[in-house]
Amino acid sequence: MSYDEFLNEYLENDEMGPVTEDREPETTYYLPHHPIIKESSSTTRLRVVFDASAKTSNNNSLNDVLMTGPTIQRDLQAILLSFRTHSYVFTADIKQMYRKILIDKSQRDFQRIVWRNDLTDKIDTYRLKTVTYGTASAPFLAIRCLFQLAEEGKNLCPKASKSIR
Repeated sequence: MSYDEFLNEYLENDEMGPVTEDREPETTYYLPHHPIIKESSSTTRLRVVFDASAKTSNNNSLNDVLMTGPTIQRDLQAILLSFRTHSYVFTADIKQMYRKILIDKSQRDFQRIVWRNDLTDKIDTYRLKTVTYGTASAPFLAIRCLFQLAEEGKNLCPKASKSIR
Protein backbone atom coordinates (compact mmCIF):
# COMPACT_ATOMS: atom_id res chain seq x y z
CA MET A 1 0.00 0.00 0.00
CA SER A 2 1.28 3.47 -0.85
CA TYR A 3 0.98 6.63 1.24
CA ASP A 4 -1.68 8.03 -1.09
CA GLU A 5 -3.61 4.73 -0.98
CA PHE A 6 -3.54 4.86 2.81
CA LEU A 7 -5.00 8.38 2.96
CA ASN A 8 -7.47 7.62 0.18
CA GLU A 9 -8.66 4.65 2.27
CA TYR A 10 -9.29 7.10 5.14
CA LEU A 11 -11.47 9.13 2.75
CA GLU A 12 -13.29 6.11 1.31
CA ASN A 13 -14.04 4.74 4.79
CA ASP A 14 -15.28 8.16 5.95
CA GLU A 15 -12.56 8.28 8.60
CA MET A 16 -11.61 11.75 7.42
CA GLY A 17 -13.40 14.38 5.43
CA PRO A 18 -12.60 17.62 3.66
CA VAL A 19 -12.91 20.96 5.43
CA THR A 20 -15.43 22.90 3.38
CA GLU A 21 -16.12 25.96 5.54
CA ASP A 22 -14.54 29.24 4.50
CA ARG A 23 -13.91 30.50 8.03
CA GLU A 24 -11.40 29.05 10.49
CA PRO A 25 -12.73 28.12 13.93
CA GLU A 26 -11.17 29.93 16.86
CA THR A 27 -8.87 27.00 17.66
CA THR A 28 -7.50 24.29 15.38
CA TYR A 29 -4.53 21.97 15.32
CA TYR A 30 -2.86 20.59 12.24
CA LEU A 31 -1.27 17.18 12.68
CA PRO A 32 1.99 16.69 10.83
CA HIS A 33 2.05 13.27 9.18
CA HIS A 34 4.54 11.18 7.27
CA PRO A 35 5.09 7.59 6.17
CA ILE A 36 7.39 5.06 7.78
CA ILE A 37 8.40 2.30 5.39
CA LYS A 38 9.77 -0.96 6.71
CA GLU A 39 10.88 -3.06 3.75
CA SER A 40 11.49 -6.14 5.90
CA SER A 41 7.89 -6.30 7.17
CA SER A 42 5.77 -9.05 5.65
CA THR A 43 2.48 -7.59 6.88
CA THR A 44 2.62 -3.81 7.31
CA ARG A 45 5.32 -2.30 5.14
CA LEU A 46 3.89 1.22 5.35
CA ARG A 47 2.81 2.95 8.53
CA VAL A 48 1.57 6.53 8.62
CA VAL A 49 2.59 8.52 11.67
CA PHE A 50 0.39 11.38 12.87
CA ASP A 51 2.63 13.49 15.10
CA ALA A 52 0.48 14.98 17.87
CA SER A 53 3.69 15.72 19.81
CA ALA A 54 4.87 18.30 17.27
CA LYS A 55 5.22 21.71 18.93
CA THR A 56 3.27 24.71 17.65
CA SER A 57 4.34 28.35 17.59
CA ASN A 58 3.39 28.66 21.28
CA ASN A 59 5.67 25.70 22.11
CA ASN A 60 2.77 23.38 22.96
CA SER A 61 1.72 20.25 21.12
CA LEU A 62 -1.71 18.68 20.92
CA ASN A 63 -0.48 15.94 23.25
CA ASP A 64 0.65 18.58 25.76
CA VAL A 65 -2.91 19.85 26.16
CA LEU A 66 -4.94 16.64 25.74
CA MET A 67 -6.39 14.92 28.77
CA THR A 68 -5.10 11.37 28.68
CA GLY A 69 -7.66 9.80 30.97
CA PRO A 70 -6.93 7.37 33.77
CA THR A 71 -5.59 3.85 33.34
CA ILE A 72 -8.76 1.77 33.49
CA GLN A 73 -7.50 -1.65 32.46
CA ARG A 74 -5.71 -4.03 34.79
CA ASP A 75 -1.95 -3.75 34.85
CA LEU A 76 0.01 -6.05 32.57
CA GLN A 77 1.40 -8.17 35.38
CA ALA A 78 -2.10 -9.00 36.66
CA ILE A 79 -3.25 -9.86 33.16
CA LEU A 80 -0.29 -12.18 32.58
CA LEU A 81 -0.74 -13.86 35.97
CA SER A 82 -4.38 -14.58 35.17
CA PHE A 83 -3.18 -16.73 32.25
CA ARG A 84 -1.93 -19.22 34.86
CA THR A 85 -5.37 -19.73 36.41
CA HIS A 86 -7.26 -20.95 33.34
CA SER A 87 -6.95 -23.98 31.09
CA TYR A 88 -7.68 -21.92 27.98
CA VAL A 89 -7.04 -18.32 27.09
CA PHE A 90 -8.26 -16.17 24.27
CA THR A 91 -6.51 -13.14 22.81
CA ALA A 92 -7.59 -10.84 20.03
CA ASP A 93 -6.30 -7.96 17.98
CA ILE A 94 -9.03 -5.67 16.75
CA LYS A 95 -7.92 -4.59 13.29
CA GLN A 96 -7.63 -0.82 12.97
CA MET A 97 -9.47 -0.37 16.27
CA TYR A 98 -8.78 3.34 16.65
CA ARG A 99 -10.09 3.96 13.15
CA LYS A 100 -13.47 2.46 14.14
CA ILE A 101 -14.09 4.91 16.99
CA LEU A 102 -15.61 8.24 15.93
CA ILE A 103 -14.72 11.35 17.88
CA ASP A 104 -17.22 14.08 18.60
CA LYS A 105 -17.64 16.59 15.76
CA SER A 106 -16.71 19.45 18.11
CA GLN A 107 -13.22 17.91 18.55
CA ARG A 108 -12.36 17.18 14.91
CA ASP A 109 -10.79 20.56 14.20
CA PHE A 110 -7.98 19.47 16.53
CA GLN A 111 -7.17 16.66 14.11
CA ARG A 112 -6.73 18.51 10.85
CA ILE A 113 -4.25 17.51 8.18
CA VAL A 114 -3.21 18.95 4.85
CA TRP A 115 -2.68 16.61 1.91
CA ARG A 116 -2.82 16.30 -1.82
CA ASN A 117 -2.99 13.16 -3.89
CA ASP A 118 -0.67 14.43 -6.59
CA LEU A 119 2.04 17.11 -6.74
CA THR A 120 0.01 18.97 -9.38
CA ASP A 121 -3.12 19.09 -7.18
CA LYS A 122 -3.81 21.95 -4.79
CA ILE A 123 -3.25 21.23 -1.11
CA ASP A 124 -6.52 20.44 0.67
CA THR A 125 -7.44 20.50 4.34
CA TYR A 126 -9.09 17.50 6.01
CA ARG A 127 -10.39 16.56 9.45
CA LEU A 128 -9.70 13.13 10.89
CA LYS A 129 -12.99 11.82 12.28
CA THR A 130 -11.73 8.91 14.35
CA VAL A 131 -9.43 8.31 17.29
CA THR A 132 -5.93 8.92 15.98
CA TYR A 133 -2.96 6.86 17.07
CA GLY A 134 -0.19 9.16 18.16
CA THR A 135 -2.54 11.20 20.31
CA ALA A 136 -2.11 10.94 24.08
CA SER A 137 -5.79 10.15 24.66
CA ALA A 138 -6.08 7.31 22.11
CA PRO A 139 -5.30 4.37 24.45
CA PHE A 140 -7.83 5.52 27.06
CA LEU A 141 -10.52 6.17 24.46
CA ALA A 142 -10.07 2.72 22.90
CA ILE A 143 -10.23 0.84 26.24
CA ARG A 144 -13.13 3.01 27.41
CA CYS A 145 -15.08 2.07 24.27
CA LEU A 146 -14.50 -1.63 24.98
CA PHE A 147 -15.75 -1.15 28.53
CA GLN A 148 -18.86 0.65 27.22
CA LEU A 149 -19.56 -2.14 24.72
CA ALA A 150 -19.16 -4.71 27.50
CA GLU A 151 -21.63 -2.77 29.66
CA GLU A 152 -24.18 -2.45 26.85
CA GLY A 153 -23.88 -6.15 26.00
CA LYS A 154 -23.96 -7.59 29.52
CA ASN A 155 -27.57 -8.81 29.20
CA LEU A 156 -27.16 -10.03 25.64
CA CYS A 157 -23.96 -11.99 26.19
CA PRO A 158 -22.88 -11.91 29.85
CA LYS A 159 -19.83 -14.19 29.48
CA ALA A 160 -18.38 -12.17 26.59
CA SER A 161 -19.12 -8.95 28.44
CA LYS A 162 -17.28 -10.22 31.52
CA SER A 163 -14.32 -11.33 29.40
CA ILE A 164 -14.03 -7.94 27.74
CA ARG A 165 -14.08 -6.20 31.14
